Amino acid sequence: MNLDVAAGTVLGVVGPSGAGKSTLARCVALLERPDSGAIRVDGTDLVSLGGSALRAARRQIGVVPQGDSLLRQRTAAGNVALPLESAGVPGPQRRTRVAELLDLVGLTDKAGSYPDQLSGGQRQRVAVARALAASPSVLLADEPTSALDPETTGSVLTVLDRARAELGVTVLVVTHDMGVVRRICDDVAVLEGGRVVEHGKVLDLVSDAASRTAASLLPAVDQNPAVERSYDRVADVVLVGFAAVGALLPEATSRFGVELNLLGGGLTRLGETPVARFRVGLNGERADSALEWITEAGGAVRRTPTGPQGVAA
Repeated sequence: MNLDVAAGTVLGVVGPSGAGKSTLARCVALLERPDSGAIRVDGTDLVSLGGSALRAARRQIGVVPQGDSLLRQRTAAGNVALPLESAGVPGPQRRTRVAELLDLVGLTDKAGSYPDQLSGGQRQRVAVARALAASPSVLLADEPTSALDPETTGSVLTVLDRARAELGVTVLVVTHDMGVVRRICDDVAVLEGGRVVEHGKVLDLVSDAASRTAASLLPAVDQNPAVERSYDRVADVVLVGFAAVGALLPEATSRFGVELNLLGGGLTRLGETPVARFRVGLNGERADSALEWITEAGGAVRRTPTGPQGVAA
């Protein structure tokens, strides 16, 4: 597989069980070495390194492992401090860094608590803070929200997003949950059978009705052939952004003098961006012009073979 991740982005690596997500994560962190190829971080091929150079390069990749990974005999602060102790960071600097990271993950008041005194979500946020201790440029989180309830999942994802926004870290999130992609990911890579079958910006992929990302993230559209046959034109329309969602369809109606009705679909949010997918039915002589204008204005339009436009001459 070939996969490029832009600096400062959040990439979701998704796919079914056995697709190769965790293997990819372990190769990126060089916990497993690939049989061939290169793994470059900021232009440096980690596979070609060894000894002290490899150890130094590995510190540029913070890893949040799958499952509960905290040391039970250490407090939250002690767990976060562990990588700094291993790196020989002096006590005063170490304590300052630990305090900064616990503040970042919202657990300043839990610094002296042991893992058994923390909730699952709090333990995961401590694990994120520990992974950030050495100031890595890349943060790799393997199934960071597995077995967490929705509210706790939200708090962990907020921490990952803050790490990107406030520290400039590039985040790779390995997950089976498309809700993670919906909440925080800029880009997504879909794996199947050890191969990348789809990769790109989330907002670009959802505009392609045939993409797996669109099928997973956008509201479903139920078909109703009996109703659709009463329209001159029927199309699935994807609109991205506040202006498009709020204005394009009403403006098309008034600009071209057509009747336009919503037959299905709905509205969702990807990160902070509203995205709509609607099945629309149009009646009027300028129905085709209205759909072309929606496309030119930035909407993604896919006509369905229902009604007169589906009949071959």
